[in-house]
Amino acid sequence: MVLLVVDTQKAITNSELYNFDLFVSHVGELIEKARENDTEVIFVRHDDGIGSELEKGSDGFQIFEGFQPAKNEKIFDKNSNSAFRNTGLLEYLRQKNESKVMIVGLQTEYCIDATIKAGFEHGFKMIVPENTNSTFDNRFMSAEKTYRYYNDFIWKERYARCVSFGEATELLISGKE
Repeated sequence: MVLLVVDTQKAITNSELYNFDLFVSHVGELIEKARENDTEVIFVRHDDGIGSELEKGSDGFQIFEGFQPAKNEKIFDKNSNSAFRNTGLLEYLRQKNESKVMIVGLQTEYCIDATIKAGFEHGFKMIVPENTNSTFDNRFMSAEKTYRYYNDFIWKERYARCVSFGEATELLISGKE
């Protein structure tokens, strides 16, 4: 199993996110547990192009201070919603014979959704810990409704195994599913 940390970048990791404090706490704790138990942590950053707040090389593009990668941890950059599309991540995971991906990060309805569905299509067992993805209010739904819609309805028992935070922690400690 790997822990995939998606798009937790400075420009969008802020207090306007749904359940921000809990999100930061849970993601930070899972990163720590993964490192303590020899589960590889892999980071993904989104490049939204020249002039955007997520432009490669800009301060906003950098990973949020609370989730800094260790020196030996891989970072894949992407410019589409799926972390598997043209990034090398798919090939890397296949080369390592990984079959399980625990995914955390931003944003629920964009890159997390696309990456979960793409991972499922590529045959990975996708694991989504509770309160470890988040998003902002949009013109159609509140951030909380968006979070609940994807975590409790769209992904659960279809594309991913949605687990409690405690269960996610236990999976990282035991290394077993």
